[in-house]
Amino acid sequence: MSSPTKTILPFTVPRNLPDLVKAAFSRARASGDVNFYPTEAVILHVNALPFQLRFSPSLANKPAPPPPSNTTTPKKPFNPFASPSPSLLITPGPSPPPLDGPTHPTSTHYLLLNKFAIVPHHFILATSAFQPQTHLLEAADLTAAYACIMAYHDYHHAGELFAFFNSGEHSGASQAHRHLQFLEVEGMKAGIPGTGGWEVWADGMVRGDGVVGKLPFRVFAGRVREGMSGEEMRGVYLGLYRQACEALGVEAGEEGEGEARLSYNMAMTRGGMVVMPRVAEGAEVRDREGAVVGRLALNGTVLAGTGLVKSREEWEALRGDPGQVGEVLRRIGVLNTSVDSVQSRAEL
Repeated sequence: MSSPTKTILPFTVPRNLPDLVKAAFSRARASGDVNFYPTEAVILHVNALPFQLRFSPSLANKPAPPPPSNTTTPKKPFNPFASPSPSLLITPGPSPPPLDGPTHPTSTHYLLLNKFAIVPHHFILATSAFQPQTHLLEAADLTAAYACIMAYHDYHHAGELFAFFNSGEHSGASQAHRHLQFLEVEGMKAGIPGTGGWEVWADGMVRGDGVVGKLPFRVFAGRVREGMSGEEMRGVYLGLYRQACEALGVEAGEEGEGEARLSYNMAMTRGGMVVMPRVAEGAEVRDREGAVVGRLALNGTVLAGTGLVKSREEWEALRGDPGQVGEVLRRIGVLNTSVDSVQSRAEL
């Protein structure tokens, strides 16, 4: 006798999401289920844009995955989103798998805390059933993400969220199961005296207030608004994705399904979304003597104007020579030739 089919419901973001995230984070941190890594922060300038660099010495001691087994049988990679720890859940996750079958999703998505947090209340929107991180986002992914952003804005004006998505080998992606990540903007400003003039770069990209022209890399921005349908929002996303493909000389085609044809980051704020094509995850960092002391790797938080280093040597080298940050940013995406032309004229 076959088991009854479970209905998969659309994901609904709770109106009191900020309270739920805060309470879950407090519980999980107290129990040790979330690892919170304090950071130092400094503002460096890239083409006059304030860039936030953070240093987390504790992150270097983040638990490493177990070493590969010597057995010849290939082992399936661990998927933290398939059966999430109950202590990390913000909304109900997938139903536990029965003894004779796979996990049963109860809704299309669920929310959980990021186990390794640099900013308090860092949380994740994951698909309940496995969907590839390298495939194009669907309307349900985008509407759920935007609903989280609006929940923060609407709930007693709790603040703004910065959402980001990493896809492809050069994007900073670390998990194969589709998920988007969220950071509270106020939390991102912590530790910076007076914020140093820093604000989320993606906001300026969407507003078109001159940020794009100063970036070392090319980005493509579009506006979104409350009340947009999922398909309308996805239309904006696919338009930006196709522009990113064109910038790399990649044929995007007209199809809007399946695997993306490039590595990219996507960021979303209340005003819109940004897509950045990627060609590298990062680049080397050198000390004053020219010796390599590390590598600055960047994920989708680069679209907020932030980066993270894990060693004191990298931290001191970049603070002592901020131009290296700009050089790394030039190498990770498609070169913004408008910035190059401005710099060339200035050097004449």
